[in-house]
Amino acid sequence: MLKNSMNSKDLLLSSYHFDLPDNLIAQRPAESSRLLVYKASTNEIFHDTFSNIDFYLSPESLLVFNRTKVFPSRLLGNKESGGKAEFFVLATEKNADGFYPALIKTRSKKKIGDRFLFPGQMHATVNFINTDGTFGVSFDIENVKEYLDAHAKIPIPPYIRNGESDEDDILAYQTVYAKEVGSVAAPTAGLHFKNNLLLSLKQKKIDTAFVTLHVGLGTFKPVVVENLKDHQMHSENFFFDRENNEIINNARAEKKKIFAVGTTTLRVLESSFQKNLNPDEIYSTNIFLHPGIDIKSVDGLITNFHLPESTLLMLVSTMIGREKTLELYDIAIKERYRFFSYGDGMLIIR
Repeated sequence: MLKNSMNSKDLLLSSYHFDLPDNLIAQRPAESSRLLVYKASTNEIFHDTFSNIDFYLSPESLLVFNRTKVFPSRLLGNKESGGKAEFFVLATEKNADGFYPALIKTRSKKKIGDRFLFPGQMHATVNFINTDGTFGVSFDIENVKEYLDAHAKIPIPPYIRNGESDEDDILAYQTVYAKEVGSVAAPTAGLHFKNNLLLSLKQKKIDTAFVTLHVGLGTFKPVVVENLKDHQMHSENFFFDRENNEIINNARAEKKKIFAVGTTTLRVLESSFQKNLNPDEIYSTNIFLHPGIDIKSVDGLITNFHLPESTLLMLVSTMIGREKTLELYDIAIKERYRFFSYGDGMLIIR
């Protein structure tokens, strides 16, 4: 168990600000990503390439990955009454109201009954307006997932080429082990793990396990309150199967070192820790990890470098404290590490 001390500044949004030069925001994946390693027990820092991550992991460690799969969700079309329209479809299944959740971007005000035309003569209708700024929409086609695969674009964050994805992003913005369709954003720490690296880890007796958390739009939602206690964390669905649940539980019983690959994986492991949840059952979590909370489920974290004042930066700070996290980020900036989704990685070892 990792005990985290905190002070009053740790609960202030402004305490998580840092200045990042625009030219350090990665716009494409690097041929070879870099790795900043922080070993908390000795306060040591190492700089290396990501492909050497196994050098810093104990034999028989367990890496836990999120195998959610990003689906094409950005649709470009027009209102029937004229004017451009952009849909950001948030799920490939209908919600409890019988509609598909979506964000809609148009110049004009949106209202129930509005109709839109998309490629292939597909029509969409606004059926419901939610208080959180999303919409419930219906489509005049039977297989929405198949249509999105054919006509929608891969959703990349706005800080990457203003959100305009291309053919290269179809592979680049997807982990090689992705399996369960349902995310509108990739679990980006996993993008570093190509098949040859996974094979190298296996050969060195470093085990792997998989969980699934579908990343929603809330991952990009900014914190708008100064006191973190007033922030309402978004909910995301997660599940795991029996085989991987046993791998994780056996690793704990054998006192192996467990590392979460990415912030989404850590959310699953902390949300399910010692709760005897049922394999293959879907659960929802709105866990908000920030300094003052004890991380109980892992011995380390593999992650990218995150946005200022983001819940992801606060999550990393839960592992090693806010001041140390910002100190490492300052070092990363001085050393010209690449930030955000297509950027370099960090390994935190307790």
